[in-house]
Amino acid sequence: MAAFFRSLHFIWFSYLCFAFLLRHITPEKFYVEACDDGADDVLIIDRVSTEVTLAVKKDVPPSAVTRPIFGILGTIHLVAGNYLIVITKKTKVGEFFNHVIWKATDFDVLSYKKTMLHLTDIQLQDNKTFLAMLNHVLNVDGFYFSTTYDLTHTLQRLSNTSPEFQEMSLLERADQRFVWNVIAMHSCSINGKYFDWILISRRSCFRAGVRYYVRGIDSEGHAANFVETEQIVHYNGSKASFVQTRGSIPVFWSQRPNLKYKPRPQISKVANHMDGFQRHFDSQVIIYGKQVIINLINQKGSEKPLEQAFATMVSSLGSGLMRYIAFDFHKECKNMRWDRLSILLDQVAEMQDELSYFLVDSAGQVVTNQEGVFRSNCMDCLDRTNVIQSLLARRSLQAQLQRLGVLHVGQKLEEQDEFEKIYKNAWADNANACAKQYAGTGALKTDFTRTGKRTHLGLIMDGWNSMIRYYKNNFSDGFRQDSIDLFLGNYSVDELESHSPLSVPRDWKFLALPIIMVVAFSMCIICLLMAGDTWTETLAYVLFWGVASIGTFFIILYNGKDFVDAPRLVQKEKID
Repeated sequence: MAAFFRSLHFIWFSYLCFAFLLRHITPEKFYVEACDDGADDVLIIDRVSTEVTLAVKKDVPPSAVTRPIFGILGTIHLVAGNYLIVITKKTKVGEFFNHVIWKATDFDVLSYKKTMLHLTDIQLQDNKTFLAMLNHVLNVDGFYFSTTYDLTHTLQRLSNTSPEFQEMSLLERADQRFVWNVIAMHSCSINGKYFDWILISRRSCFRAGVRYYVRGIDSEGHAANFVETEQIVHYNGSKASFVQTRGSIPVFWSQRPNLKYKPRPQISKVANHMDGFQRHFDSQVIIYGKQVIINLINQKGSEKPLEQAFATMVSSLGSGLMRYIAFDFHKECKNMRWDRLSILLDQVAEMQDELSYFLVDSAGQVVTNQEGVFRSNCMDCLDRTNVIQSLLARRSLQAQLQRLGVLHVGQKLEEQDEFEKIYKNAWADNANACAKQYAGTGALKTDFTRTGKRTHLGLIMDGWNSMIRYYKNNFSDGFRQDSIDLFLGNYSVDELESHSPLSVPRDWKFLALPIIMVVAFSMCIICLLMAGDTWTETLAYVLFWGVASIGTFFIILYNGKDFVDAPRLVQKEKID
C-alpha cells in the first residue's frame, strides 16, 4: 500500500515503524502508543487544535480508553470536522524475503469532535453519507502493507536505487502512484525443489474510479485503471521478476452509462490527443523502458474507432521504443476457440525474449534486467487483459525456472499439475480483485484462467456477472465514484458550503415516467388475466396499456442519462 493518499493528511510514523500499537482516547486527545520492545514513543493528536506531537508513555493519562490497533491510515476532513482512520484488524498474508506482509481487514473512523450538536439536520445527513462513502472504500479489498518492506516498488527499481534512497523511510520513498495492492504469495515445489512464487498488482491512485465514469487519460497523461503487475520467484537466494502494465486506451474518450447494455464510446473531438498520449508514454518509458503495446479490443463495431485512434497515435509518435500489436480477442477466439491465443503468444515471443526479465543471484549481483514491459489493454483492462497477462507471465516464468534449475530441460510448466493449479487460481483471484474495484463484480473469463479451458458454466457465470455489472454501472456507480473521489482528495468537504453537493433535485420525469411504465405494464397484465365481455374489448385494453408501457420504456431509454446514478462531487469536466 502506498505511503499516502491525496485526501488524507497522513500520520504514518507509528504505522510504518511499529507492528503493534495501542490507541488511547480522552475527550481532548488521541494517544497512539508504540508497543514494540524498547519503544517509548507516543503520538499525540489534539482533538481541538489538531496539532500532532511526540511524547513518551508516561504522558498517557490513566483515564484514557484503550484499544489495540495496527496502524494509522491518516485523517480526513468531513462536515463534522476531522476524523482519524485507524487499522483495527489485520491478517498475515505471508512472508516476503523474511518480511511479514499483512492485509488490513477492518478500520475505525474516529471523530475529533465530541458532539454533533453544532450540525444542522442537512449537515448531519451529509456527514452520514460521506462516512458511508469512506467506509465503502475501506471495505473494498486491496489494503496490503508491510512495516519493514517497501511493497510499492518492483525488485528492479529497488535494486537500481542510490544509498540515499535506501536510507529514506518507507514513507518518503514510496511510489506515490499506488494506493491499492493485490497480493498472492505461495510456497511451491517442482521436482522436489522449493521456491516462493509471488504475484503483486499495484493499482494507481491517479485517474482512479469506476468503469464507465473514468475512461481514457487526463491532461497529465494518467490512464484510467492503470495497474502494474509483478510476478516474483525466490529460489535459493536468487530472485527473478517479470513486470507488466495495463491501462485504459490513452486518448481522451468517455463511455457514460445511459441504461443501454453497452454505451457507445465517445472520442473527444476537441482535446489534444497527442499531447496527453505523449505525456502518458513519456512517463511509461522513463519508468519501464521499451513499450510493447497489446490492444485486445474489437476491430469492428463501436470499439473500432478506439483501435484506429490508438494505432494512429503510435504511428504519429514514431518512437523506436514503442511497438503496437492489435489482436481482436473476440474475433480470434469466437466459438470458444481459445487455443488461438497461441497466435498472439507466437507473434510476441521474440519481443518478450528481447524485453527479458529481472534476475539477481544469491550474492546480490544483477544477472539480467528487464528492458521494457508489455502494456496490455481491452476496453476495461480487466477480463481479456488478465487472460493475456497470465499467459505472458507463464512464458516468462518458464524461462526463469529453467534458468534457476527448478525445471529440467524440456519440462513445461503446463505439465506441473500442482503448481499449475496454484498459478491459475492466483491469476484468476488477481483478476477478480482488480475487477471488483473497477467494475463492481468479479472478472469475466476466469474459467479459462483457472482451468485453461472455456466452459459452458463459465459462460453462465459471465452472464450473471454481466447482469450485476449492468445494474451497478447504471444505478450505484455514481456513489462508488464519489466515494473514491472523496477518499483520494479529488473532492474536499467544505462544511461552510451553503448548498449541499449531495442534494441534487431530480427532474419530474425521473419519478413520473417509471411510475407510469409500471402502472401501464401492470394494467396490461391485469387486462390479460381479467378478460372483458368480448375479445375485441380485451385486445383494445391490452393494446392501449401495452403501447403505453412500451412507449414509456423507450422514453426512459432515450433519456437514459437522467436515470442513472451519476457522481455528484466532482464535475464532469474533471472526470472525462
